[in-house]
Amino acid sequence: MKAVTRITFFDDNEEKFFGEGPCRLLHAVETTGSLRAAALSMNMAYSKALRILKNAEKALGFPLTERVTGGKNGGGSSLTPEGKEWLKRYEDYRDACVQANRRLYLDFFPEQR
Repeated sequence: MKAVTRITFFDDNEEKFFGEGPCRLLHAVETTGSLRAAALSMNMAYSKALRILKNAEKALGFPLTERVTGGKNGGGSSLTPEGKEWLKRYEDYRDACVQANRRLYLDFFPEQR
């Protein structure tokens, strides 16, 4: 038996806009330098990846990525400074919640030690 903590953010309209999926997508953008490549690495359609980012950016009120359209040297994507800060804060908050849940779990279910 175990308890699982999942952190998901919802906007004022109760629409989900950020959680583990978008978190992984942003990390993949950092790794690949491309939203398209990040989406492919997650077996996700580019249109879905773009929709996820646009929804999160709309809810947060700032861009998470900078996108450069293709051309002679090709395009690419990178995280904005605000995007990097948001990602760090989300992960720090998520990790703190997971740790708190572990402590509470053992308080309520000590036989699981």
